[in-house]
Amino acid sequence: MTSSRPALRLAACLLNVSEARKKDIVERIATAALYDKHGRMLPETTVLNIFSDYDYNRSVITIAATRDQLSTSVVSACVEGFSCIDLSQHQGIHPCLGAIDLVPIYPLSDVSLEDCGHLARGIADEVATRVPGCSLFLFGYADNKEKKQLAEKRKSLGWFKKKTEININDLKVDVGAKPSIRYGITGVGASPYVMNCNVTLVTEDLAAGRQIAVAIRSRTKGGLNGVQAMAFPHNGQIEIACNVESFKDIHGSENTMDKNKYISYCDCGETFVYVSPLQIETQIRKLAMEQGISVAGTALVGFTPQECKRTAEYAIARGLGEFWKKRRENSM
Repeated sequence: MTSSRPALRLAACLLNVSEARKKDIVERIATAALYDKHGRMLPETTVLNIFSDYDYNRSVITIAATRDQLSTSVVSACVEGFSCIDLSQHQGIHPCLGAIDLVPIYPLSDVSLEDCGHLARGIADEVATRVPGCSLFLFGYADNKEKKQLAEKRKSLGWFKKKTEININDLKVDVGAKPSIRYGITGVGASPYVMNCNVTLVTEDLAAGRQIAVAIRSRTKGGLNGVQAMAFPHNGQIEIACNVESFKDIHGSENTMDKNKYISYCDCGETFVYVSPLQIETQIRKLAMEQGISVAGTALVGFTPQECKRTAEYAIARGLGEFWKKRRENSM
C-alpha cells in the first residue's frame, strides 16, 4: 500500500522592495527568504520569481511556502532588505513609502484569509523586534482595528505624493517605531491574491495615459472590478501599471458576471474571481484607440493565483528553493 503525501497548506508573499538597480542586493534579499535566523534552510519554501524594473527602481520577489514556514521566510527577507536599502538614497518613478515597501500575504491552498491576517500580524511584530527603528502599518485582514484595504491606507499616508511632500512625522504607525528617513514605513497585510499587469502604450503623452488609468479603475463608473491603475513614463513610452485584485464571488459568477471577463478559482470552500488580463488589455486598447494611441503589449508580473499555487507545489516537491533561477534560465 502506498500513501499519498498530504496536500500542502500554502500561502505567498509578493514582497515589494525599493531597489532594482543593484541586482546583487535584490538577490541577497531573495536568498535570505530561504533561511531562518540561524542560517538553516527552510525545506518547504521557494522563491518563485524576481521582477525588477530599473525606471521604477522597484522589485517584486514572489515567495511561497507552507503556512508554518512563510512567516520565518518573509521576516528573513525583510531583515536583509532593511540592512541593504537606504530609502533616503532611493530614486525611481514608482511611489514608495518604505525601503521594504509592501509585505502582502495571500492564500494559495487550504489557508484562509483569517490565517493570512494572523501571519501578517506576526510578521509585523517580528520584523519590528528584529529591526529596531523600523515602522509598519497594517492593512486588510491584518488590520484588526479598521480592516482598511491597502489603497485606502496608502492614500491616507500620502503614498501617491512625492517623497519630498511627505512629512514622516505625521505618518500613523501601527507597529514599531516612529518612521525614519532610512527605513520609511512598510505596509504589512493580507487579502485575496493581487496580480500585477502592465500595459504599454505607444505614446509619450502622460496625460492621456493617466486619463486611461482613471477610466479603468474599479472606483470609476464603467471601470473594471478589482482593478487599480496608474500611468508612468517608461522606456520612452507610457505604461499603465495595474493591480488586479481577487475578490470573493458572493453571488456566484455564473449568474452575475461575464465569464469571458472574469476568471474564478476556489480555496478553503470560497470562490474568488478576478478580471482577466486579456480583458484589461482589451479595455485599455479601446480607450487608447479613441485617442489615436496604439498598444505595444501587455506583461503579467509574476503569476496568476492558480499559476502561483501550481508552481509553488512543483518547486517545493522538488526542493527548488531558488526556482526563480530555473525560471530565468528557461526564459533565455
